[in-house]
Amino acid sequence: MTHFQKILILGPHTDDGEFGCGGTIARFVEEKREVYYATFSLAEESVPEGLPKDILFTEVQNSSKVLGIKDDHLLIYRYPVRKFAQYRQEILEDLVQLKKDLDPDLVLMPSPHDLHQDHYTIAVEGLRAFKFTSILGYEMPWNNINFETRSFIHLQERHIDIKLKSVQCYRSQTGRKYANADFIKGWAKTRGVQCGVDFAETFEVIRWIIR
Repeated sequence: MTHFQKILILGPHTDDGEFGCGGTIARFVEEKREVYYATFSLAEESVPEGLPKDILFTEVQNSSKVLGIKDDHLLIYRYPVRKFAQYRQEILEDLVQLKKDLDPDLVLMPSPHDLHQDHYTIAVEGLRAFKFTSILGYEMPWNNINFETRSFIHLQERHIDIKLKSVQCYRSQTGRKYANADFIKGWAKTRGVQCGVDFAETFEVIRWIIR
């Protein structure tokens, strides 16, 4: 993976990148690679009652700091949650602009087999925008109807610990069953067993370009 020096993470909503590939982000940052994280909604409409509507803005900033992402490498767009399909063209144009501005070596994004409508939109438009770039689709088991575990990234326990700390920044999401330390660590162990190490994250190979 040494030729992947500039990596772009596409998260439909704040926290998707952390759940799907937070350990990998931690490893890439540790290896001094240039990591950018673009998230496309603050999901104000989905914030639990009693919490500030803009809480996810603060939470994604805190989470990115835990992961080691530079402040100016966190890119936040404000599309309405669950309505990405209505803004497909605008999202595509934003993605094309990211391609022009960043020209990443590798893009990590949701799988095209993700059932969430917003995740699916980012996956489809992401492939359109980055069709000449290597793309891996990250796993979200609660949303994936199919997922081909063909690609693995080896991780150390410290990377999973950083992932856990980043996820724990999202106190607005603590009620979700997958926002659970035992689940997240067990998930990483399961993927590690599949590829002969203690911990790993798995990805679908969507596009693979060797330059």
